[in-house]
Amino acid sequence: MTRVLITHNNELLENFYSARAVERLREFVDVKMNGTDAPLQGDALVEAAQDCDIIISDRLAPGTSDVFDRLPKLAAYLRCAVDIRNVDVAAASRNGILVVRCSAGYAEAVSELALGLMIDLARKVSQSTASYKDGLVDHPMVLGRQLFGSTIGVVGYGAIGRRIVDLALAFGMRVLVNDPYVEIHHGAVTQASLPDLLRDAHFVVCAAYATPETVNLFDERAFSQMRRDAFFVNISRGVLVDEAALETALTSGRIAGAGLDVGRGKDEQPNPAIARLPNVVATPHVAGLTPEASDYQAVETVQQVRDLLAGRSVALAVNPGDAHRVARLARSDA
Repeated sequence: MTRVLITHNNELLENFYSARAVERLREFVDVKMNGTDAPLQGDALVEAAQDCDIIISDRLAPGTSDVFDRLPKLAAYLRCAVDIRNVDVAAASRNGILVVRCSAGYAEAVSELALGLMIDLARKVSQSTASYKDGLVDHPMVLGRQLFGSTIGVVGYGAIGRRIVDLALAFGMRVLVNDPYVEIHHGAVTQASLPDLLRDAHFVVCAAYATPETVNLFDERAFSQMRRDAFFVNISRGVLVDEAALETALTSGRIAGAGLDVGRGKDEQPNPAIARLPNVVATPHVAGLTPEASDYQAVETVQQVRDLLAGRSVALAVNPGDAHRVARLARSDA
């Protein structure tokens, strides 16, 4: 019987791979679980996967060249996420192993948090709450900014960027979008160059994919082009931001504030030194952490396993032309 390893440790299993998906897998394959509180990496991953045909991996179980070279039985490595930067696709291809990613089933959850961060920053919700919890009852009357009538600049028009645009339009915002890889045909959206977007937007939201081209996309020059009363929000990946430049922009008053769910801290979390600044609202990389989002991608991997066993093409396969081992998996009963 086909054996599938789910690498998620106990915490990640609870939050990122639903019990419903595990039970569905058990209906037609032999499922092997991590079963510990530790991540499966390197030697530990190789040992756990020695007798497995398929790996369903979490973000703490990187698919490295060393791992793929030492797993002659492995036919497919499914990444339960969109991001496959921790997967050595060339090494997988060299070994005939199929690499598969998931679609962005968390777009709604992430987009909602992006709007929440915007409201928090503009109306100083967290700041006021903290003051009350500290026992302060005399609060200064400080004007906030409403979303209605403000301009949002969304950088990146993928699934998350499009959903943020939909929500922003529902709030009555003027919407600018920058994405050099997409032509936008939407009467209520203005496609803009990055400098024009940065100059005009009251809220700049980073929703671009992390690629070699987008590393440090938001650097000293980018922040210098923003309005002084603008807020920067990042719900994408930390590598898109030069954190020294962001910290300088925040502490010098170059921009009004930032809302961050990602950064270059531990496990993609915001940098603690930046998160503690008074004009920053930060959450620990939880934008996509909802039961609905977790279940979506987990169930998607179940369908991918079904397709592999049925000999069908697998949606979102990265290297199908090089994955000669998947032929071993086809079953007549799938």
